[in-house]
Amino acid sequence: MLWLYDTRRRGTFAFQPRTRVATMYVCGVTPYDTTHLGHARTFIVFDVLARLLEARGQSLRYAQNITDIDESILLRAARDKVSWRALGRREERAFLQDMKSLGWRKPDALPHATREIPAMIELAQRLRRHGFAYETPGGLYFDVAKFPRFGQLSRFSKVKMKRILASQDDARLDDPSRRSPVDFALWRRLSEGPTWPSPFGRGRPGWHLECSAMSDWHLGFPIDVHGGGSDLIYPHHESEIAQSEAAHGLRKRFVGHWVHVAPMRLGGKKMSKSDGNMVFVRDVLKKTTPQALRLYLLDVHYRRPFDHDEERLARARRRAAALAKSLGRGRFGPIERDSSTQDVLAALDDDLHAERAIRALEKHARRDLAPDSTASLRTIARKVLGIL
Repeated sequence: MLWLYDTRRRGTFAFQPRTRVATMYVCGVTPYDTTHLGHARTFIVFDVLARLLEARGQSLRYAQNITDIDESILLRAARDKVSWRALGRREERAFLQDMKSLGWRKPDALPHATREIPAMIELAQRLRRHGFAYETPGGLYFDVAKFPRFGQLSRFSKVKMKRILASQDDARLDDPSRRSPVDFALWRRLSEGPTWPSPFGRGRPGWHLECSAMSDWHLGFPIDVHGGGSDLIYPHHESEIAQSEAAHGLRKRFVGHWVHVAPMRLGGKKMSKSDGNMVFVRDVLKKTTPQALRLYLLDVHYRRPFDHDEERLARARRRAAALAKSLGRGRFGPIERDSSTQDVLAALDDDLHAERAIRALEKHARRDLAPDSTASLRTIARKVLGIL
């Protein structure tokens, strides 16, 4: 049985889907720059989770959004003197090509924020009807004081919340007259830039509203897994919980397992677009193979920060080549119950310890195994981990 860490509960719990079809929503890219290793690490972790579930016979509905309207996109488009739509389309194509190169299991749904505005407006109206939202001159805001569980995911103090909010790209757009500085925008009334009509005035949806609406529309409520990078815990995922649970009557928890991937770092600092300290997937793939890059990105447990290391990347290429030599030729078989296979799966079932699973694969691949065991390991290496 798979056991997964849940950020909200601060513990590891058995994964038990609520229905026959498991549901997973992953916060995707804001397409204004090329895919860096931090993006790739996050999405490869969820790729392995999806592959593992499906290899075990679990049906899965997986959605990952494209945030194609965002202050970051607008700022970059203005800086580069291009249209925000053209910028988003260009960078989205680059992202999809990069992930395809890495053998990514494409999500079943890739909703775009700009195509889901009606669902967002409907959700915002529902929150207003239920008394969780209020209007200001600047738009419609969620009243955090009305949601008693606010803060249970991040466990941040209000002081820390305010400090983080002040650093966000959209902070300058917030209405200073809102009831509390941690109340967040569901809809902002705006007169410039891309806007849409709504019952709350012409403007744009809040970032957090977008994911709650898209998750609801494409997966239903509640869902089994939701996640992304650990930098999304607050304010994004904390706010999603408030909106989604309030809109559905507060009786059920929005998510079974909150899964967050720790940052990829360069020179001790988080790899990020805003800081410009990035190593791009397409550049790395000029000097190594997709299988080696996947092995490299999976070689540190997903909840631990990962410091980029060129020597480690070179070793990953040698390790992937050795694995291909020992396991790469022959048939792919069903996943067996032999001790070698179970050793590898035990690592994955223990909160996706892919790095331990890879080492177990390497160890058993060097042994003289029965043909069925070898075929089983080959299947896990190729179809679950994607490193063969």
